[in-house]
Amino acid sequence: MRGSSRVLPGGVPVETVHERLTRLVADAPGAYDLDDWIDLYGNDDGVVGELERRTAEALGTQAAAFFPTGTMAQQVALRCWAGRTGNATVAGHPLSHMEVHERDAYAVVSGLRMVHPTSAPRLPTAEEIYDLQEPFGTLALELPLRDAGFTLPTWDELTAVVTAARDRDAVVHFDGARLWECGPHFGRPLPEIAGLADSVYVSYYKSLDGISGAALAGTEDFVAEARAWRHRYGGQLFQQWPVALAALAGLDRELPRLPEYVAHAEVVARALHEGLAEAAVPWFRVHPEVPHTHQFQVWLPYLPNVLNEAAVRQAEETRTTLFRTWFEPSSAGPPGVALTEVTVAASAMDWTAGDVRTAVAEFLRYVALVRGGVGWGGVR
Repeated sequence: MRGSSRVLPGGVPVETVHERLTRLVADAPGAYDLDDWIDLYGNDDGVVGELERRTAEALGTQAAAFFPTGTMAQQVALRCWAGRTGNATVAGHPLSHMEVHERDAYAVVSGLRMVHPTSAPRLPTAEEIYDLQEPFGTLALELPLRDAGFTLPTWDELTAVVTAARDRDAVVHFDGARLWECGPHFGRPLPEIAGLADSVYVSYYKSLDGISGAALAGTEDFVAEARAWRHRYGGQLFQQWPVALAALAGLDRELPRLPEYVAHAEVVARALHEGLAEAAVPWFRVHPEVPHTHQFQVWLPYLPNVLNEAAVRQAEETRTTLFRTWFEPSSAGPPGVALTEVTVAASAMDWTAGDVRTAVAEFLRYVALVRGGVGWGGVR
């Protein structure tokens, strides 16, 4: 992949430590005054404080607090709300990041409990919130729901779900790791989207090309309480200004471009669908067919190791990277099926629909070679 001259999928760049540091040095002067002092423990008048102010401004909230990880930020948010509501039960989705990717930290570390309004691969409906059989203190909504294909509800559906939670005397927390790119789908600015929730978590590296880090945003009193719990959870790091600098650069460079990425993701997804259909692949899925953000899934009926080998061969021999890693779905599914996540970012913007279809046909030839014979439709 590193040797490719053309790379479709975005994501974490394949680069050395020296290259990443060089890129940070190049980006940093436009993001912050480098003649200022480094900050210690994230003091308000340093780089971290500036990032917190910029984040709150972008989301339209009163305040924001920097966290080293999103897992920590979300535990703190839910713990704060459990204390304030007197209810440690959280309504969430079984495909949410908290359930699938955090080793049950909300329960094991923070003593919280989760109930599921729905198991369907989408966010819950207002009716499902009203029908939940037991009280809950917080409704946690992952926007977009990554493991369901980076899917989002409509704006009316989202506002109805939030209203239902309020009617159930619950607060609303947005797992908005990728909230930055949701505006085009909803047709609303970020402050209006974030304004629906009582607290919002956002990531600095999932959409903004940061090194790491997250923020928890909300009212001033909520964020002040979150800062106290951040210290208790070990998140008050001595120096974190390099991460904050990278995040500030991402806010400047990537945030304004996200609508372009979302629009071009529709072009790429359609071309992938057309290319797979033209090759008569026995079964495939581009999901959603029209992406809700600049990320979506592609499913194919082959083992991950076959598709990964084909992707590597295509990159090595043609200097074109069409797909990153293929893997088995995290949720239950039929055997012999693999999926990959496609992120449309800066590297994909010069790819036309024709470029994508050509690369798909090429990739499928490598799949057939890896499988050791003639493939579907006579493709070798």
